[in-house]
Amino acid sequence: MGKKTDSSQVIVVTSGKGGVGKTTVVANLSTGLAQLGYMVAVIDLDIGLKKLDLILGLENRVIYDIVQVVEGVCTLKQALVKDKRYPGLYMLPAAQTRNKDDITAEQVQRIVDELRQSFDFIFIDCPAGIEQGFKNAIFAADRALVVTNPEVSAVRDADRITGILENENFKNIRLLVNRIRPEMVKNGDMLSVEDLMEHLCLDLIGIIPEDQNVVISTNRGEPIILDEQAPSGQAFRNIVHRLIGEEVPFPNFDIKPSLFQRIKDSLFKK
Repeated sequence: MGKKTDSSQVIVVTSGKGGVGKTTVVANLSTGLAQLGYMVAVIDLDIGLKKLDLILGLENRVIYDIVQVVEGVCTLKQALVKDKRYPGLYMLPAAQTRNKDDITAEQVQRIVDELRQSFDFIFIDCPAGIEQGFKNAIFAADRALVVTNPEVSAVRDADRITGILENENFKNIRLLVNRIRPEMVKNGDMLSVEDLMEHLCLDLIGIIPEDQNVVISTNRGEPIILDEQAPSGQAFRNIVHRLIGEEVPFPNFDIKPSLFQRIKDSLFKK
């Protein structure tokens, strides 16, 4: 099994804020692309707090990690963990007992350059914050997916991250809205997708609805995209098809009036 494309896409998945679902996004999108026959590598750069191996159900297969690769303890090929379901999906684990300063952006770049030779898509799971781990994650990427929840604090952090990415000359930045509740949006109690797009000035790549099945799938190490019945699984499949250039319509949540608009209205009432 080999690459389907001549060039590779290196995608960093980031947010600024922790807990918005970056790692879940990486696990599901990489699995979905592997389902379609693409060669996909995922790099866990959340050194010290790794969890991508758990969500992919690969924790028992991990022997080496990315820090051991850069230190020469093992080769990149030895450290890559092959997914048990799809032969085209591989994971490079983070180190749990080290810290983010134990690897440099240039070392990440060299790993990515080597992976480009064999993989169509390379996902980088970015740690929270804007410190060295973030700088390492964005250094080798071609494009970025900014993940946010429809919460004011998450949107503020996503805005800061977007500004940094733009200052680093990223030309392809897309927005992924996670854990949206359509009924709350309709009632004006949750920020709408349009609110987020307007505030962040980013094009949309996908909307993931709140779904309790995600928690169940995560605990089982089985990405929700494998569940044909789960609404969030279908949402992830839609994003996968958009990543490969297909036109897929977005759901209409009938979001008027928006929460941002209600806040503006209340401020200008006489």
